[in-house]
Amino acid sequence: MFILYAIPLGVVAGYLVGGRLERLADLDFRWGWLAMAGLLIQVLLFSEAASGIVGRDLGAMIYVASTAAVLVAVIRNLRLPGVVLVALGAAGNLAAILANGGVMPTTEAALASAGLEDRAGLSNSAIVADPALAPLTDVFALPAWVPLANVFSIGDVLIGLGVVVLLAAGMRGQLEDSPLRPEAST
Repeated sequence: MFILYAIPLGVVAGYLVGGRLERLADLDFRWGWLAMAGLLIQVLLFSEAASGIVGRDLGAMIYVASTAAVLVAVIRNLRLPGVVLVALGAAGNLAAILANGGVMPTTEAALASAGLEDRAGLSNSAIVADPALAPLTDVFALPAWVPLANVFSIGDVLIGLGVVVLLAAGMRGQLEDSPLRPEAST
């Protein structure tokens, strides 16, 4: 849910720097179908309907595979401004998920702050006693009074910042020579 805030922020930032929304049509995001498929799989996987059908072990494998698929699509687009930040965040999230057996750990305090409960079925975040890579896990929370409150990680923050940069740069038509592009520094 955290990324849903990055999209309007990126559009507003794009307008503030003199951009136009229609310039986003020039954004050549390669393998977007793979990223969308990975995200759609996660939406379905963590829905109430799938919770009773897919067991924890299979769910963990599907979660890791779909997260990896999104990361592959992101890496394919490192040439775009801001995508390096997205890749770093996604890699951090995947590392935390892998290190904790296919689940993104969170804390009771973070869930409580977001007004959420630890779900019995599949969930993208679950309380894990003594998680590996704890600083990369969902230890932060949007407070319950915020629409779409949820827990989030530093990886999610990097992903959100990258999306803001990508949208703002894209709206300005600055998709070629970005300081956040790996080959721009050579």
